[in-house]
Amino acid sequence: MDAPTKLPDPVPSPILRHSSANSMRRLRSLRSLMADSPSVTFATNNLRSGSKAESTASSLESFRFHRDRSASGTPAGLGWVSTRRSASERAGSQRDLRDEDARFVYINDAERTNAPPAGLPDNSIHTTKYTVLTFLPRNLYEQFHRVAYLYFLVLVALNMVPQLGVLTPAASVLPLAFVLGVTAVKDAYEDWRRHRSDKNENNRTASVLVGGVFVPKRWKEVQAGEVLRVVANETLPCDMVLLSTSDPTGVAYVQTINLDGESNLKTRYAKQETMPTPAEALAGVIKCERPNRNIYGFLATVDLDGRRAVSLGPSNIVLRGCEIKNTAWAIGVAVYTGRDTKVMLNSSGAPSKRSRLETHMNREIIMLAVVLFLLCAIVSLLAGIWLGDHSDELGVIPFFRKRDFSDKDDPDATYNWYGMGAEVAFTFMKSVITFQVMIPIALYISMEIVRVGQAFFMVQDKHMFDDKRQAKFQCRALNINEDLGQIKYVFSDKTGTLTENRMEFRCASVHGADFSDTAGSGGADDGHSVIGEDSVVLRPKTAVKTDPKLVALLKDGAGANADRARDFFLTLATCNTIVPIAVDDAAAAADPDPAAATATARLLEYQGESPDEQALVYAAAAYGYTLVERTSGHITVDVFGSRQRYVPLFVASVGCEYYIVLVNCLFACCSLSS
Repeated sequence: MDAPTKLPDPVPSPILRHSSANSMRRLRSLRSLMADSPSVTFATNNLRSGSKAESTASSLESFRFHRDRSASGTPAGLGWVSTRRSASERAGSQRDLRDEDARFVYINDAERTNAPPAGLPDNSIHTTKYTVLTFLPRNLYEQFHRVAYLYFLVLVALNMVPQLGVLTPAASVLPLAFVLGVTAVKDAYEDWRRHRSDKNENNRTASVLVGGVFVPKRWKEVQAGEVLRVVANETLPCDMVLLSTSDPTGVAYVQTINLDGESNLKTRYAKQETMPTPAEALAGVIKCERPNRNIYGFLATVDLDGRRAVSLGPSNIVLRGCEIKNTAWAIGVAVYTGRDTKVMLNSSGAPSKRSRLETHMNREIIMLAVVLFLLCAIVSLLAGIWLGDHSDELGVIPFFRKRDFSDKDDPDATYNWYGMGAEVAFTFMKSVITFQVMIPIALYISMEIVRVGQAFFMVQDKHMFDDKRQAKFQCRALNINEDLGQIKYVFSDKTGTLTENRMEFRCASVHGADFSDTAGSGGADDGHSVIGEDSVVLRPKTAVKTDPKLVALLKDGAGANADRARDFFLTLATCNTIVPIAVDDAAAAADPDPAAATATARLLEYQGESPDEQALVYAAAAYGYTLVERTSGHITVDVFGSRQRYVPLFVASVGCEYYIVLVNCLFACCSLSS
């Protein structure tokens, strides 16, 4: 085996200071290292493709590839192809899609996209359970899942038999018809509310590109292939691939609380190949996978004007139901619409809910029906034995006499005598009618009336009225009222699902010094207010208790301890994924003093994917290092009234032939202005 070539010197883990000279010198050293060793590459796209763990895994894979290439005798840097892959590639987003398994979406050409034999659905949604034609049969089918209703139906049929001598057989139908009617009206009302909600959703308007101009269009009329424009705080009408955003680098922040329940912001990106071209001039074809339920995966490629196909992954698609946050606007092309969207594919429809009490009653009804059957069988058996013992006397026995002596023309005339077997069967049916009170239908009538009454009182309950949204309690399913509060098992996936997942900054240790004396601050500190745009005062939304000694050290301290404390809080304010958003202060708006309302009219809310980062950034703001603005190109921090702007350098990992150098500082912040 050939001896390996000489390895380059290891790259130290730089913690770049705020001087531009140091930053440029270290950047030149990194560039020189990459020029000296062609096998050293920088994974600059790992920040978009995945987490730090994914970047490390990518570097390890690159290292193994280099080692294998060197062991095989291939010179470094000759014919070398990187095998480092992004998160979407490792998930399988780079595998080839066969044409028969793919969907072709032509950008800005909805007619060609939806032309036969594609047969793509429109963007309307339907969550209702019934239609006008299917309501009666389907509702009756669901109601007769109750065993007692089948029993009552058998009783109605028995009362219709003329040989049993029931005087008013129609009266037996009324109780069952009443119960079925009340339940049907209740189910129809619930389904009508679903229909009304679907109608409001389908008639919402979206901005669609038509003839080179974005015009309003109803959601249900949106088609795959059309280009849409969504502005901040708007909900996406369909699943669409991002083409461009208001950010120069194509970053868009979305909130997926309607999709997966997570309130934290997530980042999505538009490809740089589609960013420079205006939306009205953009043309190409997207080859994507067929609709599926995986909300965390997406496999597609986009071919722009016959150029090389560009791969698309989960970070390039935004799903229906998400909201655009902290992004002025985003433009995308619809790829999945209507029932093909991932949120609709994951929707199981309106289920038929049954309470535990109703399930228990079904078991009890079956047991009572078995007892009733045995009792009636015994009665009919004894009746058959009696008829056999008195077969010679049946013609003249009082109260049974089968001979009809009034017919003088026919001496053998009888009173509806059908034989011994038929009389035993009629006796069984008569016994069922006689003992039918064992399963009272009045119980079900009472239950339906009680459920409707409970729903009325719950809706009218003032303690369940939300003053903030001015919304009443809504009872969407009247079948499960009795299950409220009847919790037997609790399954939780993580801390914070059922409890308040609240992170608080308690203390800090800087350069060996412990700063945990927050009791001397006299309570929670509101943080240092900063002056925003239009002379509006901004203050952090969450208050944090501070240590007076640490605050004094940051303001007026000198020496190594003070410098390290300032670096500590500067790192907390800059090295994160938090996005600052200015929101209205409800408490200030309600203040009768106009001056107070003007002075504290806006709050600075920090939104991000990690609650730990939020707590750390709020703590930095309480100590005077307030994160004011974050874009893809710079970070602005207010340090005790002085604005400082930093540029993040996205350096994730360095791969070599025999070892890996991991750069510890992902965000090397260089001071540009103060």
